[in-house]
Amino acid sequence: MKEEDQYFKKVEETYQFLKENVPFAPDIIITLGTGLSSLGEKVEKVKTFPYREIPNFPISTVETHKGELVFGYLEDKKVAVLQGRFHYYEGYSAKELTFPLRVLTLFKPKIYIVSNAAGGLNLSFKAGDIMIIKDHINLIPDNPLRGINNEAWGPRFPDMSCAYDLELRDLFKKVSQKLNEEVKEGVYVAVPGPSLETPAETRFLRMIGADAVGMSTVPEVIVAVHAGLKVLGISVISNVNDPDNFKPILFSEVVEQSKKTEKRLEKIIRAFIRDLKI
Repeated sequence: MKEEDQYFKKVEETYQFLKENVPFAPDIIITLGTGLSSLGEKVEKVKTFPYREIPNFPISTVETHKGELVFGYLEDKKVAVLQGRFHYYEGYSAKELTFPLRVLTLFKPKIYIVSNAAGGLNLSFKAGDIMIIKDHINLIPDNPLRGINNEAWGPRFPDMSCAYDLELRDLFKKVSQKLNEEVKEGVYVAVPGPSLETPAETRFLRMIGADAVGMSTVPEVIVAVHAGLKVLGISVISNVNDPDNFKPILFSEVVEQSKKTEKRLEKIIRAFIRDLKI
């Protein structure tokens, strides 16, 4: 059996397993990144699956990622929450790391909300800022759509001209304003990792138009757009580095800053989901 055929078969197998074990199809899929897992605890849970118990699922090797798939209700909306994600730097291909989302797209959800912790490149940002992603740059040397396309899942060449839905971004801004929370908007660049950026790399990323840098999100967004979902992407700015006045970046500080911002982001996302018309 060809590699692509095996992949298609595994996705279908996992989808059938979940379909037989959950009583509804979710309308919203949420991926929670580094230090942002508490939103999953606010879901009125119907079914929880540790990743290791789901057939064909990869296993997260990052300590800050919980590794559970939760089906339930959040603000009376049907959701599936991926508490923890997978990364290219863990050794997974783009196809493998997006496997959970690809499975969940077969439920035909409408919206994908994805969050991450990111390093600030825009010098007007500060640690703790919340940035709405308006566009991205993919520097991960892989694409989850590489190989044979499954036409039932989406088009061979999906349009990425508006990967991050304008209406969802506007609603997030309106909700934030009501809650007196300031939010930024910018371009996210995905790099392979796991080594953090040098001053020269930071300067380069700023030059090509990025406002924040991270090691995730873009492969998932490509799959979501391919499957026809509307996407909202959010970055928590964990630190800001000026390439001309560079300071060491500690991953522990990234996690700590994400946790500090967690409650604010959780409050906005809950209000955003409450106001969603789906």
